[in-house]
Amino acid sequence: MTQVTDTEPDVGDDVVLLTVPADGGYLGVLRTATAGLAARLHFALDEIEDLRIAVDEACAMLLAIATRNAELECRFAVTEDALTVEVTVATVRGAKLPSESSFAWKVLTALTTSAEAQANGRYATIRLLTRRTDF
Repeated sequence: MTQVTDTEPDVGDDVVLLTVPADGGYLGVLRTATAGLAARLHFALDEIEDLRIAVDEACAMLLAIATRNAELECRFAVTEDALTVEVTVATVRGAKLPSESSFAWKVLTALTTSAEAQANGRYATIRLLTRRTDF
C-alpha cells in the first residue's frame, strides 16, 4: 500500500511521509516525490537529478537488508534552502549497512550535502541532506 501523509510540521518545515512496499518496483514513486519536492525548492536540474540518484542508492542499500514484506518509510522535510530525506526499513536479524568507505557511501556523500545512517538491529535508517547551492 502506498500512503502519503502531511504531518504536523516542525518549526517552519513542511514534512511529507511516504510509505511504499520494500520492493524495487516502487522506488520510482520515491524518486518522483524527491524530484517534485526538490523542484519546489527551486533546485537546479542537476541538483534534482543528483538527489534522485542518491535516494535511489540509499533505498537500494536498505532493500538489501529488509525483512520480507517490509515497507520503506520515507520522510521528506522541506525547509527554505534544503531537503532532508530519511528512509527507514525493518531489517533482517544481524543486517549491516555498507561501511562508510564503500562505493555506495562514496556515491551518497558525493551527491548530497551530508549522508548518515543508523541501524539498531530491528530498523535501519539513512538520512540525506541536500542544500541548494545558490542559497
